[in-house]
Amino acid sequence: MELVSPSREYEDVFLEFLDDIKRFDAPNAEFYEPACSSFPKYVKSLIDESRGVNLPKGYVPCHHYWFLNEQGKIVGVLRIRHHINTPFLSHEGGHIGYDVAPSYREQGYGTQMLKHGLSKAKTLGLEQVLITADDDNIASRKVIEANGGVLEQVVMGRFFPCLVAKYWVKCH
Repeated sequence: MELVSPSREYEDVFLEFLDDIKRFDAPNAEFYEPACSSFPKYVKSLIDESRGVNLPKGYVPCHHYWFLNEQGKIVGVLRIRHHINTPFLSHEGGHIGYDVAPSYREQGYGTQMLKHGLSKAKTLGLEQVLITADDDNIASRKVIEANGGVLEQVVMGRFFPCLVAKYWVKCH
């Protein structure tokens, strides 16, 4: 299993990942919708974001990775923000965000993906990262804790009104 950078060569398996999200986790599909209209443009936007180029207002530089299983399927995606110097990111967004495709949940992929992501974060110069999860998202909280996450506090989201568990995790 490996984390790979977005590339046009993964179009078919990325669209399978997106279809899985659309069918079984529709609220999270919106983030990936631009891939449907123009996959090359979508990949370019992710690469630009990692370089801090053409960032939408309020965004920070962010590396995107796709997590491939042994069969070459994208089982999850990971985002590593270079810093969290915005009100949203420092309060409830955090350094790292991730999604596991619904068909691959509860199989340990999230834990493995985050472990690889912490290594990538270290190469970006991050010593520790803030990772958040909705307070009631027990699966995500277990992934964070399995990777050494230490709960700082549970806060009410300012941008999305729900309870958010904030964890600090050392990069290794």
